Amino acid sequence: MSLLRLYHGSNSEFDVVDISKSRNRRDFGRGFYTTTIKEQAEHWARTIFERYGGAGKHLYVFDFEITEDLQYKEFSGLSGEWLEIIKENRVKGGVQHGYDVIRGPVANDNTMLVISLFLDGTLSEAAALYELAFFKASDQVSVHTQKALTHLKMIERVTL
Repeated sequence: MSLLRLYHGSNSEFDVVDISKSRNRRDFGRGFYTTTIKEQAEHWARTIFERYGGAGKHLYVFDFEITEDLQYKEFSGLSGEWLEIIKENRVKGGVQHGYDVIRGPVANDNTMLVISLFLDGTLSEAAALYELAFFKASDQVSVHTQKALTHLKMIERVTL
């Protein structure tokens, strides 16, 4: 068992996490996305608010308890398996895996050109991983099931 401090940046206020409101075709599938990096979540809150407007720029702080009853996957870095799970979830949508929680690098605006070239078959897995090696990968922790949500405890919401 281990405890993670997680952060979520948002343009809306909420008291309860609702996975059904999550966007489709995300890196690890439909789910609730957080990070272990506070500054990254603050950046996400500002970016989402600038793009879509909303109720403000909010930083949520959570504690998440990882226990043996959860199907937990962690990618320690960029890999072929990481690329494949992103491909499956971005192309097919929904959740294309059996994990309750996934932790790994973010395929963000800086890396999306390379990811897109991999998804459309222009780059091989090896070529994409070579190109991605030059980017500093950010961190994300995604929660995909109601079971995993029971391990997530909101500590506070801060308006930025």
